[in-house]
Amino acid sequence: MLKHNPLKKQIIILGISALGVGLAQAQEGVPSVDSGNTSWILTSTALVLFMSMPGLALFYGGLVRARNVLSVMAQCAGIACMASLLWAACLYSLAFKGDGGWIGNLDAAFLKGIGTDSVAPGTKIPETLFVMFQMTFAIITPGLYVGAVVERMKFGAVMLFSALWLFLVYTPVTHWVWGGGWLQDMGVKDLAGGIVVHATAGVSALVLAILLGKRRGFPEHPHAPHNPGMVFIGAAMLWVGWFGFNAGSQLGAGGGAGMTLLVTHLSACSAALVWCLMERIRNGKAGLIGMVTGLVAGLATITPASGDVGPLGAIVIGAIAAVVCYLSVSLIREKLHIDDSLDVFAVHGVGGILGTLLLAFFGQTSLGGLGAVKAVGTQLGIQATGLAVTIVWSAIATVGIALLVKALIGLRVTEEQEYEGMDRSEHGENAYPMEP
Repeated sequence: MLKHNPLKKQIIILGISALGVGLAQAQEGVPSVDSGNTSWILTSTALVLFMSMPGLALFYGGLVRARNVLSVMAQCAGIACMASLLWAACLYSLAFKGDGGWIGNLDAAFLKGIGTDSVAPGTKIPETLFVMFQMTFAIITPGLYVGAVVERMKFGAVMLFSALWLFLVYTPVTHWVWGGGWLQDMGVKDLAGGIVVHATAGVSALVLAILLGKRRGFPEHPHAPHNPGMVFIGAAMLWVGWFGFNAGSQLGAGGGAGMTLLVTHLSACSAALVWCLMERIRNGKAGLIGMVTGLVAGLATITPASGDVGPLGAIVIGAIAAVVCYLSVSLIREKLHIDDSLDVFAVHGVGGILGTLLLAFFGQTSLGGLGAVKAVGTQLGIQATGLAVTIVWSAIATVGIALLVKALIGLRVTEEQEYEGMDRSEHGENAYPMEP
């Protein structure tokens, strides 16, 4: 039959050749792309971007006064666009290329050498997808500290500060922990960003809030959220997007991603309910704003530990997060009178730090963990070292960057602009036809 059908013969020969090439690659250890893993990380990438815009923008937008809604959204959008371009230009290469302990190199500047056939090292997903997935982390991290400076920091200052901050804080710490740097070699555990995302952004938020000073009328006059419904919608988007943030960081679709997704959800639920209980005990009522704030605290705290703890540990971590973060909000706002406007340090900073330490305990098999951590004392020392260096560096760099930006273009809007509202004074627009 083959003699009378040359086309069929050619197809069979090509098929056998392709099979032979595939077997040869497998024997030689050539990495290959797995469609299931790729599909999940494609989804996770979209989910993490969904957290920033619209999730974080709506969450923060609802928490500020009506005259400043658009300014917050503009800052989130501007950072997203700027961080994306910087990441492709050089930050990805500095974070994930090279074998230096402190910083990478520029071998992949402008994504040179990364094509459709490139596979991310240690994974079974395309490197282009890994670049994009990590880019979404670089987008949302500086977006977090925006919540500490809303209603008073210039749009241009936010943009310039964030560009420099990505170079000097986010990218080096990313390399230390995830890019083959010295903290990764030491054995620091941080699946999705307790150190890289929440500790860096949280500490910088606190420092910026102190340097900028208080908003007009703080703390004598409350700056109540203008739209709690918007806050809830944004928080719900953050909740859903966080599944991509944490479970996507497993970089594959399997049992690890499934467990990470489960513990992320359980921690959020536990923290939200405990926060409600604390508000009920203190104020006699459980508010919606408090519930979703607790929810976010639970998500931030489980983030670094979500690859190492089991369901029971996640529930306990969420409960601890609610108590500690709730007390931190009270301490910073009511006792110290620091105007961290949307409680970024108390929720994200404290939560990320707390979760980074708690994984040393709840990662142990005796406490329901997955057993991938070292002995409690050893792992706790490693985690604390990573946190201490990151916190100190973030604080020092933030002060330096802020002083430079202040000298170049100024940090804060004028008193008249602040009174008018930044939507009108900075962007020439209003979110609503008439402010309430």
